Amino acid sequence: MVETYVVKPEKQEEFMAMIKKWVAETKKNKEKYKELKSYKLFAQMFGDNRLGYSEMWEFENLANLEKLLNRLMQDKEFQKILSEFVSQIVPDTWSIKIWNLVV
Repeated sequence: MVETYVVKPEKQEEFMAMIKKWVAETKKNKEKYKELKSYKLFAQMFGDNRLGYSEMWEFENLANLEKLLNRLMQDKEFQKILSEFVSQIVPDTWSIKIWNLVV
């Protein structure tokens, strides 16, 4: 799963603090995130959206993605993080795509 978005310029510091908190949560509570094979966050360095980010969430299969998302949508801590995230991004820039490994 690949998410792309632009963070509001005035929210950059809050965003990085929130992401670090979330990544620490995934490492601390591995059982809660057991379906997540890997997670990477990329920041765009050049081009039009220099405040753009891409997140890559890797799963063994779509069933594992669905299991994790269903569990997280019921988790109060994750709901707080998601709410913070939504307030920090430019809404029209957020997209979620499912990619498949080809090579």
